[in-house]
Amino acid sequence: MTTMTATHPISRWSGALWSGALGICAIIAVIRPAEADPRAVVELFTSQGCSSCPPADQIIGDLSKDPSVIALSMPIDYWDYLGWKDTLADSRFSARQRAYSRMRGDREVYTPQVVVNGSTHVIGSDRAGIESAIGKTDKGAGVMSVPVTMSLSGKQINVSVDASKEPTVSRGEVWICSIAKSVPIAITRGENRGQQVTYHNVVRNLLKVGDWTGGPESWTVPIENLTRDGVDGAVVYVQDGSREKPGPMLGAAYTSLH
Repeated sequence: MTTMTATHPISRWSGALWSGALGICAIIAVIRPAEADPRAVVELFTSQGCSSCPPADQIIGDLSKDPSVIALSMPIDYWDYLGWKDTLADSRFSARQRAYSRMRGDREVYTPQVVVNGSTHVIGSDRAGIESAIGKTDKGAGVMSVPVTMSLSGKQINVSVDASKEPTVSRGEVWICSIAKSVPIAITRGENRGQQVTYHNVVRNLLKVGDWTGGPESWTVPIENLTRDGVDGAVVYVQDGSREKPGPMLGAAYTSLH
């Protein structure tokens, strides 16, 4: 789909839980620490109706294998007005993409778009540009400077956020999202009609855990609050600003649920 500024109205981000449940017997009594201190969070805003998106979706799949990168797919819904609905899309992802644009002060809202560490946007199919953005944003003050860990214990996820490695970083919002690591979709309409596209690390649920105020803090999250069909991983991130005004990523962690 041609890069453009989206004008379709987008609803405000809701903090409500998504419905659905997934059996958790397989993870009861399992404790598995998450990988710590990644160098980047990479968010792809994508759409099943975007002919330019499959190469970007593949790049996210490649990045999802890199333990130093947390790669997320956030399918948007503003192309649904063309007459058919993206089966993974949610207006909250569209709202998040627009919020990033407002914070940057531009009108750059398009697919496929990658936002790196909450601050820099790149065309999602530009692999070299994404790598360059990771290197540049990683040098930003406070970016990915907060140690975050996550572990499973029975029917809950334990989240711990340490003090920042940068003394000027003292607050942020803590969010947890459940993900489906691999979602193959046979697309029957639109620009990608006839293709089967695999979407990687698709965000399926989001929940605000709390507010981090600079010192060591911890929370517990019931797994039942996150799970729905196909969910097999979780990501926690600490971000400067708020959901309406998202800033740089301060820290993140990932764990598998299986």
